[in-house]
Amino acid sequence: MSLLLQIGFAQFGTKEIPGNEHNPEVLKYFTAADGPGSPSDETAWCSAFVNWCAMVSGLERTKKLNARSWLNIGEVVNKPMPGDIVIFWRVDPKSWQGHVGIYVGESTNEIYVLGGNQGNQVNVSKYSKGMLLGFRRLNKIH
Repeated sequence: MSLLLQIGFAQFGTKEIPGNEHNPEVLKYFTAADGPGSPSDETAWCSAFVNWCAMVSGLERTKKLNARSWLNIGEVVNKPMPGDIVIFWRVDPKSWQGHVGIYVGESTNEIYVLGGNQGNQVNVSKYSKGMLLGFRRLNKIH
């Protein structure tokens, strides 16, 4: 199993706290991204989670909270392996909105992703292949 997946799975089950209180475990993910000065666990945090996992794994990262920023980093891959990054569109394929996570596997029509802010927690969720924007393989930082 890739180090990126190991780091991500170690966070499995971390979830937001509803209301004015914020889970410090979620807030720590924002330390790996240039984001709001006072983030909350209601701030979209899928990219923050992937940035944090990449940072801890010694891999390159975007340092951005925009999920689609991951389309501009790493190597483009067409046949992903577990531990690669997967980016999806959200709302509309041409919008700025998206979702990013760590590729786990796939079935005929779905891609399984370890990610943050999936149902307000870190878990494995499935996404339609029709929402796929791309896969990336991250490089080690020297």
